[in-house]
Amino acid sequence: MNSPWRRFLQRRIEFPIFRRLGLSRPGLDVLEVGCGSGYGAVLLSRLKPKSYVGIDLMPEMIDLALKRKDVPQADFRLMDATDMRQIPDASKDVVVIFGTLHHIPRWREVLSECGRVLRPGGAIFLEEPSVSAIRLTDFLFHWGHPKEALFTWRELEDRLRDIGFTVKRRCRLWPLRSYCAVRTPCP
Repeated sequence: MNSPWRRFLQRRIEFPIFRRLGLSRPGLDVLEVGCGSGYGAVLLSRLKPKSYVGIDLMPEMIDLALKRKDVPQADFRLMDATDMRQIPDASKDVVVIFGTLHHIPRWREVLSECGRVLRPGGAIFLEEPSVSAIRLTDFLFHWGHPKEALFTWRELEDRLRDIGFTVKRRCRLWPLRSYCAVRTPCP
């Protein structure tokens, strides 16, 4: 979560892939789910967002994020991503998730909440490892990801479609898959 290795992955792999998938426009209202220590905010600040809100369930991560001096306009909040009622409906242009859904047993609810807070035509950029990679790391390092949070990429894509997203682009760099999915505008 808060290690040089994790920051390296975000900086050198995940963020560049999100950029190639279309995360590039400045002046957007951005929400990051699972912001951790705030390093994603540093990367996302390169896009010159209109606003940035980062949420995390762990108080110690929010404490670290609030101490950052390199993203003074960032708004970090302690919040459960399955219940983001503090964030108004259709108030965000972009939601970014740097590989945290596989830690959340109620990941389907997180995606529903992301859909709720996105404006019609807004996009979600997310990256997740394969189930086999998660199981391997759990075996090797005893990390213990919740079984309810393990989902296949097909289940992820099906859930996105079920709640009104269209998967526009995907990139597979094993063991990761990254997505850009757009909230279908209401007719």
